Amino acid sequence: MALPRLVPPATSESASAAGLRAEVRAFLAEQLAAGSFTPSVDAWLCGWDENFTAALAARGWLGMTVPKEYGGHGRSFIDRFVVTEELLAAGAPVAAHWIADRQVVPSLLKYGSEAQKHEFLPKIAAGECFFGIGMSEPDSGSDLASVRTRAVQVDGGWKLTGTKVWTSGAHHAHAFIALARNAPVDLAHRHAGLSQFIVRLDAAGVEVRPIISMSGSHHFNEVILDDAFVPNAMVFGEIGDGWRQVTSELSFERSGPERWLSTFTLLAAAAENMGGHQIPHDAQLGGLVARIAGLHQMSTAVAEALERHQPADVAAAVVKVLGTTTEGDIADFADLRCGDTSAVDSSYRELVAAAVDQRPGFTLRGGTNEVLRGVIARGLGMR
Repeated sequence: MALPRLVPPATSESASAAGLRAEVRAFLAEQLAAGSFTPSVDAWLCGWDENFTAALAARGWLGMTVPKEYGGHGRSFIDRFVVTEELLAAGAPVAAHWIADRQVVPSLLKYGSEAQKHEFLPKIAAGECFFGIGMSEPDSGSDLASVRTRAVQVDGGWKLTGTKVWTSGAHHAHAFIALARNAPVDLAHRHAGLSQFIVRLDAAGVEVRPIISMSGSHHFNEVILDDAFVPNAMVFGEIGDGWRQVTSELSFERSGPERWLSTFTLLAAAAENMGGHQIPHDAQLGGLVARIAGLHQMSTAVAEALERHQPADVAAAVVKVLGTTTEGDIADFADLRCGDTSAVDSSYRELVAAAVDQRPGFTLRGGTNEVLRGVIARGLGMR
């Protein structure tokens, strides 16, 4: 019996998409020539540059899928995919707006109240409001159903108590969407009793503590909620519907080109150095390029499914598993071939070092690949 197709084939790029791609490439060339940024590995997570975000907003490249009545541009998921793919391939510093634009925007459009949409969407599209995500907790791993942050109803709203961890950009962001348990755990229905809340990170009872990596970089944080008050107006979606909402949100987190382009700048630099004979030729480079080409097609197909309002959670899981594995293989490939040769310049070595430093996180963030293989197996009807 034939297995179901998990990722549909992508269609050919339209003339309008190709024109947009050329426009973004020209913008990036101008920015590079002006020295506005230095291409880096994992720039969507580590490259926080609010001026660069403002430049993108001025060109209408933030909030692209937001309807115009909410301050957006009413464009397609395909247009947004083209822009984000080019930015990631260039190693541009897009971390400031990334989470807000990638998953908060579609979640607000799907589950947000009218007041929330009108308050946050125009600011996100203008590059003036930055978000984090409050899912992970200490000792919970990828098991979101085990979250222990409590939400207790009080007069006029809710009080949240608990700890969130690995919250990217929380030390810069204005708010985050926190998943909390509003009812005691029911072991027979572990996904029940969960809700989401928009929490302002400068509110009373909220403390952001830095998590410094071994390299000295700081982009992760621990967020402590100590009876932090959230007004009823900031309840996100429906009370008790948090599990359905958060799993829908994860489809946007897992499906984007950042799941296979985090080390693309390093791959391009390796090819350039190999072509200039600074590092030895190796046929494995062609295999990595072919994998990237295939992932481009698969990720484009996911974007097209989202444009058609079709479920994309299983397809997104496939792209993430294959994509993050490829990102890590690129890091290993470059690291093993960097050597001690003086022909390799310092910028290449810096890219290699950054990729090796970030490599352990590729297959963890957004759901471990082990968990996602379970998602894929269920999508195939396996038990």
